[in-house]
Parts: sequence; structure tokens; C-alpha cells
Amino acid sequence: GSGGSGFGGGYGGSFGGGGAGFSGGSFGSGGFRGGSVGILSNDEKLTMQSLNERLASYLDTVRNLEKENAQLEQLIREWYQKQGPTGPKDYTHYYEKIEDLQNQLLTAAVETNRVLLDLDNTRMTAEDFRIKYETEHGLRQNVEADINSLRPLLDNLTLSRSDLEMQFESLREEMIDLKKNHEEEMKSLQAQSSGDVSVEVNAAPGEDLLKKLNDMRQEYENIIQKNREEVERWYESKMEEVSQQVQSSGQEVESSNQQLSALRRDYQSLEIELQSQISMVDSLQSNLEDTERRYNMQLQQIQGMIGPLEEELASIRCEMESQNEEYKMLLGIKTRLEQEIAQYRALLE
Repeated sequence: GSGGSGFGGGYGGSFGGGGAGFSGGSFGSGGFRGGSVGILSNDEKLTMQSLNERLASYLDTVRNLEKENAQLEQLIREWYQKQGPTGPKDYTHYYEKIEDLQNQLLTAAVETNRVLLDLDNTRMTAEDFRIKYETEHGLRQNVEADINSLRPLLDNLTLSRSDLEMQFESLREEMIDLKKNHEEEMKSLQAQSSGDVSVEVNAAPGEDLLKKLNDMRQEYENIIQKNREEVERWYESKMEEVSQQVQSSGQEVESSNQQLSALRRDYQSLEIELQSQISMVDSLQSNLEDTERRYNMQLQQIQGMIGPLEEELASIRCEMESQNEEYKMLLGIKTRLEQEIAQYRALLE
């Protein structure tokens, strides 16, 4: 009974931080020495003394580990008080932010694809307008070539008309001269016929010269009239032909001028539209570059935020692993102590 109370007092004093283990408890001057000194042999005494020393060493180790554990717990509590409330850290807002940034990246990718599609469509439209412009430009050159080829013909027709007018004036003057000469000849013949008639009257009756002269005059007049009508008909036919040619050439020139004006308007319109499409392509290209630059900056910011979070998470994991190792070590020490205490109890019993 007294030995058991000595062991209990010594063990309790050691874990409580007050006594000196078995040396200050029962084994030195307690129950075993009071009435049962001759029970233990010298070997058993040495064994008990060795066990007592080992137990005291273990108890010192346990006290030191408890102090270190208390210090670590205090440091952990202070760290959690600085970092936030105790308990598992809530990373929900980080996940929400990451998801929002991922959605922004997806939206940016969709917007970039849309801008690229608009850019391709604009390039195709600009290419179509370029082809139309080249076609209209070729038509314009063809029309200008036709006009340039018709100008010599118009000049030739103008010269032919001038020549015909000069020929007409020359023939008209010649006809006037012929008529004048004919009248003079008729007057001369009439004068001669008057003299001959008086002679013939005085002499003997002869042929009717006046009638012959009239017939001759009539014949000349018919010839002159016929020549004049032929000349007039020829002149009128030539003038009509020249007028038709000039009118046709004028219509062709007018049509060519109208077509050229229309082509010039189409050319100017196509050139303006082409410049507009080029400006649109440049604007879309600039918007695409700005969008890519903006989202690259956002991506860098996200990566800069994710890096510290990953480092913090790795630090927490390392700290948890370190605490887990310390806990396992303390648990092993506790297990060994319990085993040795069980051995003490077995020896005491």
C-alpha cells in the first residue's frame, strides 16, 4: 500500500512539473524501505534505479515537448489571428474571381474571333470592289480608246463637208457664169438674127432663124437645168450622207461621253468605297490589337494573382505536413511512455 502511494506521488509530481521523479518519491525513502527492504535483490534494485532514471529522463523530455507544443500552438493561434478567423480558410472568393476571369477570357476569345471574321469579310468585300474597280477602269480605257479612234473620222467628215460645200459654191458660181454667158450669147444671137431678118426680107425669104435660136436656147436651158438639177441632187445626197455620218458620229461621241461620265462617277464611287473599306480594315486591325493587348495584360494580372495564392497554399500544406509529423512524433513518444509505464506496473505488481 505504501509503495503504491509512493509511485503515484512520484509520477504525479513529475507530470505536474513539481517533484523529482522516483528519486524524490517512494523508491528512495518511501514504502519499499519502510518494511520490505529485504524483498528486492541487488540486481532488481539496480534495474529499478535504471528504470527510475530513464523514467525521469522521459518525463523531462515530455515536459520539454509539452512546452514546445504549447509554444507551437501559441504561434499557430497568433498566425491564424493575423491571417483571419480560425478554421479552414475560405477560398471561394478566389474561385469566383478565377471563374469570372476565365469567363472574361472566353468572351475575349469570342470577340477576337468575331473581329477576325469581320476582318476577313471586309477584306473579301474590298477585294470584290477592287475587281469591280479594275473592270470599270478597263471599260473606261476602252471607251476612251473608241473616242480617240472616232475623232479622226469626225475630223475627216468635217473636212469632207467643207470640201463639198466649197465644190457646191464653185458649181453654183460656174452655173451663174454659164447662165450669164448664155444670156449674153442669146442677146448676141438675137441681135444677129434681127440683122439677118432685115436682109432676108429685103432679099428673099429663108429659114426661120428666130425659131432655131429659140430652140437652141430652149435646148441649152434644158441642158443647164438638167445639169443644175443633177448637181443639186448630187450635192443634196452628199450633204445628206455627210449629215448622217456627222449625226451618227455625234451620237456615238455623245453616247461615249455619257458612258465615260457614268464610268467616272462609278470610278469615283468605287474609289471612295474602297478607301472606306480600307479605313474599316485598319480600324478593325487596331481594335483587334488593342483587344489582344488588353486581355494579355488581364491574363498577366490573373497569373500574378494566382502565383501568390499557389505559394500561400503550398506554405499552408508544408506547415500542415510539419504539424502532422510533430503530432506523429509526439504520438510515438506517448505510446512508448505508455508501454514503459505498463512495464513499471508489471514490475511493481
